[in-house]
Amino acid sequence: MNMKTHSIFLFMAVSTFTGIAQDSLSTQVWTLQRCIEHAKQENVGLQRKRVAVQQAQISVADARANRQPTVNFTSSQQYSNKPFQSSTPIVSGDEVISTTNKNSYSGTYAVNATMPLYNGGSTSNNIKLQQLNSQIAELNVNVSELTLEEDITKAYVQILYAQEAVKHDNEQIALSEKQLERAQALFKAGLLNKADVAQLESQTANDRYQLVADESQLDGYKLTLKQLLEIDGDRAITIADPSLTDNVMAPLPAKAEIYAIAVANRPEVKAQQLVMDRSDIDVKIAKAALLPTVNLSAGISTGNNTSGGNMFTQLKNRWNNGVGVNVTVPIWDHHKTRNAVAKARLEKENARLTLVETEKTLWKTIENYWQTAYSNQHRYKAAQQKVNAARTSYELTSEQFRLGLKNIIELMTDKTTYSAAMQQMLQAKYMAVLNTALLKYYGGEKINL
Repeated sequence: MNMKTHSIFLFMAVSTFTGIAQDSLSTQVWTLQRCIEHAKQENVGLQRKRVAVQQAQISVADARANRQPTVNFTSSQQYSNKPFQSSTPIVSGDEVISTTNKNSYSGTYAVNATMPLYNGGSTSNNIKLQQLNSQIAELNVNVSELTLEEDITKAYVQILYAQEAVKHDNEQIALSEKQLERAQALFKAGLLNKADVAQLESQTANDRYQLVADESQLDGYKLTLKQLLEIDGDRAITIADPSLTDNVMAPLPAKAEIYAIAVANRPEVKAQQLVMDRSDIDVKIAKAALLPTVNLSAGISTGNNTSGGNMFTQLKNRWNNGVGVNVTVPIWDHHKTRNAVAKARLEKENARLTLVETEKTLWKTIENYWQTAYSNQHRYKAAQQKVNAARTSYELTSEQFRLGLKNIIELMTDKTTYSAAMQQMLQAKYMAVLNTALLKYYGGEKINL
């Protein structure tokens, strides 16, 4: 088997494997929990947040390293040429020798170290600051995860609602087509005029148009979910259809109870509380600039040149050790430190206000979920009765129309009433389920439909 044949088989194998993987993804039934787990692994925005955590951890390591001394090695090598230098007489015994050395070479070598002894607590406070930044970054990941779960749940419930709306549309089309067939038979028998038949044809066309509109809405909801899952928009996904009837009228927990749990556990609140703590440290770091700094320095150095004799002897004779303490006392800095302290205190106040705003936003969100769930539960209960009454009326009118006892206007009116009642019940059902689930989610429970 030649190389070309090998390449063909390899291409076919890779293509087959890729196709199987794509088909597997398309044929899988996506439950809500599977969607959430997949998104947590694949969502690009969430991955960026995790990278930010790693960067924050590196910043902590950098801050800790500032406690260690800084050590540097320096060396300078210099070559000199003096083309017009005159000869130098050198006496050797009874002879006077004239010599000229127009080239010279010199080298210096030094190792210096500096270590901070005192800087007003800036180093230790900076370590604490970076540790808080790392914790905030981790909490931001949790915030993004919770937001992603909420968005996926909303998109998932919207798909369930749209799927049931499409199912209802198909049922309405089937009824309209059946009525149209009956009307056409009555028209041929001379028992119904052409105008009545045209009205039923128009009603059937409207039902088909509504189906197209709802299918388009369903595709839009699926696209939103696939974008959250980072799945190619061209791939079809199948959503698991859980039974939600028992969850529509689930008891609602008290708003105050949910808020107390949420404000104590939600990561966005914890993150903002850490931002306030970080502001306190910023104030301390700014104040440290008013205090003196003390650094310990030490170094060794040596050197040699071509005119100084033996190289190793020169390095030994020129060896120099040194140690010192450097003290810097701030006296006047054009109010830069004072202004920095004032800015840090303002940032602390701003952080406090942001925390208050975060807590208020949390309360508004919980209150909105509770109110929406409560109102839609009552709407659903009323809509059920309305649907039952409209269905009974429509079925009776349909039978009477078949017997010639009701006209086309009465039939279409009852059908429209039944369809509208069904639509209202579906909307109330899924809004109640969604908002109840999200309300309990803020209370610390796992999202469960």
